[in-house]
Amino acid sequence: MPHPMPPPSTPPVPLADLLARTDLGLRQLAGPREGVAIHWVHTSEMADPVPYLLGGEMLLTAGVHLAEVRATAATSPDTALDAYLDGYAARTVAAGAAALGFGIAPVHDTVPPALVTACDRHGLPLVEVPAGTPFTAVESAVWQAVTEARHRELTRLSEAQRALAAAAARPDPASAVLRALARHVHGWTALLAPDGAEHGSAGPRPDGPVRAAAGRLARVLGAGGPSSATDTLPGTSLSAYALTGRGHGRQALALVVAADPHDPPAHTIAGVAAVLLALITGPATAHGPAAAEHSAALVQLLLGARPADVAPLLGAPLWTVVHAERRRDTTESAASLAAALGTSLVAPGTAAEAPAAPGVRPATEATTPRTEATTAPGVTPALRALVPADQEVTAYPGWTLGVSEPAPVAELATADRHAAAALRRALAGRTALVRHRTPGPHSITSLVAPADARQHAQALLAPLADSPPLLATLHNWLALHGSWDRTATALGIHRNTVRQRVTRITGLLDTDLNDPDVRMELWFALRSLDRDASRP
Repeated sequence: MPHPMPPPSTPPVPLADLLARTDLGLRQLAGPREGVAIHWVHTSEMADPVPYLLGGEMLLTAGVHLAEVRATAATSPDTALDAYLDGYAARTVAAGAAALGFGIAPVHDTVPPALVTACDRHGLPLVEVPAGTPFTAVESAVWQAVTEARHRELTRLSEAQRALAAAAARPDPASAVLRALARHVHGWTALLAPDGAEHGSAGPRPDGPVRAAAGRLARVLGAGGPSSATDTLPGTSLSAYALTGRGHGRQALALVVAADPHDPPAHTIAGVAAVLLALITGPATAHGPAAAEHSAALVQLLLGARPADVAPLLGAPLWTVVHAERRRDTTESAASLAAALGTSLVAPGTAAEAPAAPGVRPATEATTPRTEATTAPGVTPALRALVPADQEVTAYPGWTLGVSEPAPVAELATADRHAAAALRRALAGRTALVRHRTPGPHSITSLVAPADARQHAQALLAPLADSPPLLATLHNWLALHGSWDRTATALGIHRNTVRQRVTRITGLLDTDLNDPDVRMELWFALRSLDRDASRP
């Protein structure tokens, strides 16, 4: 049995929320009742759907495959069916499915009692789907909840990132960042030395056990342990991040955050703050004036300065842009990734695809250029980094990286877009690191003059010109070799939406996307427009 894949980077939907919807009429018959989260829905009538499960889904079946089991049983069909259902439940759990939904009608009048027993035995939540509820209604309810949760999460992250960046530019920035962080995670934040001494705190002060646990985490990090650590107490989740580099005669500080354990965005926000506080408390004084100028450049970039305006502060002629997404199954912090990249120029990731909340200033064009990286939803990097071109960027445990080619400061906006595209490909392909590569001077695209290629591309893709989502879908679908699932992951949408969009693209372009010659021509056209968009 292969090990189930880690949960997808989409907000989970509590099974209890689906059960509470009266329009669905779902009823849980077996398995755990609390803490069950659904990431997506998969329908299958196969006798063994396990190879097609990604983990985290609700598997829906009407039990069509059960008739075949009974029909092929040599002796005692009921005994054979009981054994089959036990194995079915066990394998579904091992594959990482979150729940099993069994549809009443048209095959069965009730859920087989043996399936109820098997799901209870193996800890698999079993939900009865009534005859009046089509599976598509369940699927639609899950994706509606995911979309709404993702909207809320992205809006919250966007607000928090802007607030933290602004706080980092204020007088006494460490205290300002702590206050902003406490406000956005709805908890307590503190800078602690290994001996437990506070160097600043904000938010409601926790009780004795939580404070003692925070001191232990700071002591572990200060003793040369991991770069981050966590602890869970009743009602509270503690996260600690090492901030100040050792070996420079400085006391190793740790950022400790106490928040609600059922609030995953709080951990992401804390990671952003850890990066900023690592800049504020460490590099500027530990490495001298050059690092101080780098920190000043970072804050200016965070607040919307043009790369050309901060070029004198950056120094190095060429830089690599890295977009990074933290996987949900890791404890590796953003601060530890920054240390591994060997740069202090690390900024919170943008959330350009999150619709701005009322009263919230949207990201400026200087910080979030309108490119394909921002028109395609679904990918919000946890952080972006500027790395000197002579510093090698390699894969880092627990993180997914998209890396640009080296670029001068004046072309950082283009490199940022390329890193975002590389990150999308890495996430879709479940690869630890993807590097953007520009075709060389002797590639086949160099045989056509850029102006001619651009004119042909605009004419070929004219039916899609007014629909950025269709263009983004076509670009990702072609780049991922026509994979529905990987394109859906890259864009943060459902695979059925990908199919619908590709069908619409086929109609608008009046062409056959199954023809490899057509795919190649469309890919060259998209690449021509992509190169045109990268020009300042």
